[in-house]
Amino acid sequence: MNTVPDDSGKDRETPIRIAFGPVPSRRLGRSLGINNIPHKVCTYSCVYCQVGRTLRFQVEPSAFYAPEDVVRAVTKKVAESKITADYLTFVPDGEPTLDIHIGEAIEQLKPLGTKIAVITNATLIERQNVRTALHSADWVSFKIDSARERTWRKVNRPHSRLRLQGILEGMLEFRRGYSGTLVTETMLIAGLNDGEDNLNGIASFLARLAPHASYISIPTRPPAESWVLPPGEQIVARAHQILGREVERVEHLIGYEGNAFASSGNPEEDLLSITAVHPMREQAVKELLNRTGTQWSVVQNLLDSGLLVETEYDGKKFFLRAFARKKASA
Repeated sequence: MNTVPDDSGKDRETPIRIAFGPVPSRRLGRSLGINNIPHKVCTYSCVYCQVGRTLRFQVEPSAFYAPEDVVRAVTKKVAESKITADYLTFVPDGEPTLDIHIGEAIEQLKPLGTKIAVITNATLIERQNVRTALHSADWVSFKIDSARERTWRKVNRPHSRLRLQGILEGMLEFRRGYSGTLVTETMLIAGLNDGEDNLNGIASFLARLAPHASYISIPTRPPAESWVLPPGEQIVARAHQILGREVERVEHLIGYEGNAFASSGNPEEDLLSITAVHPMREQAVKELLNRTGTQWSVVQNLLDSGLLVETEYDGKKFFLRAFARKKASA
């Protein structure tokens, strides 16, 4: 459990590790992650989510951690890290814009001098206060897995109060007033949203949104639902062709991001903080341990104590932080 200092200067515990990494990012280079939302508090319960099913559905922003706590945790991690981050990235276990203080946190992090990114599913972007908060970020990524209501509901499994049309309109409104870098990401699932009708719908919307880049991704880490599979190479290539008709820069995010995870010198802390939001391949874990001269017994102890879990996907072994499972609320 992480500790952050309160106003008296004493340490107090927070239920998650707010800052982690830097971790290798296929879009951002070295990304120091900011986990500003408790585990799986989200507006979606995507079938492919790498950190599991949503435990608590929520659409009203609320306070989780004081922005001062977030800034202290990030500042401490920056000071400890031996690798300079290219971005400070809000990429939590849930939807980052559910944090009512995200705008304040972004502003308070700016003096660190590192660019700030937010990876959001955009479900709350039709709200003016959310758009205003994200205007302060240097780089924003929107999730667009479908522009068709029926497919959207199958892939993203949204909160019952959400409506796709309002989300799409909110994205367009944000784009008109945003001066930073806006990108989109589309996760393709075999047999679910990889058909030409869905891809053409996404492309038509992207033509209106005009992002700086659109990324096509496929599941590369263990998904929330075991039946989720990536589409074949031909379909991914076809998707690139269709989106490329409307967007100048379309890229694939289908390769492995690498094993260059930063180490603070405390391998147990590093493993638990990184795997809380970023499942690690076995080789990545081994390389992190090697950099600190640590034995595999540290991993085994975490497995035996139930703090870390081991799983397999696409023939590769992954390690994830274990969380207490709660019943999802509607």
